[in-house]
Amino acid sequence: MNKTRTERRKIRQRRVRSKVQGTSVKPRLSVFKSNTAVYAQIIDDEKKVTLAACDSRKIEGEDMTDKAKKVGASVANDLLAKKIDTVVFDRAGYRFTGIVKSLADGAREAGLKF
Repeated sequence: MNKTRTERRKIRQRRVRSKVQGTSVKPRLSVFKSNTAVYAQIIDDEKKVTLAACDSRKIEGEDMTDKAKKVGASVANDLLAKKIDTVVFDRAGYRFTGIVKSLADGAREAGLKF
């Protein structure tokens, strides 16, 4: 039985999340992308708390990769204000190209380490 693209991504996502855990010292940077926007959250899995979040719906930019880079920088600045500079990157089953890579590059340029 063939699985849809979303079902295959969910399988990859569960596999990655079983190994990647965010702590209060090193939280998880989680990415979600839809057809219209890209979202990023910094999550502490031990306390089950979202430390910072940003999305591209209100960010101005030329295209989605440009907006994703700004989302990464914005969420990184929010986290750096809380004196945390190291995260674990969770690509949520997406390939590390295009929008996901652009978001990661924006977060790295803003000062996050992963």
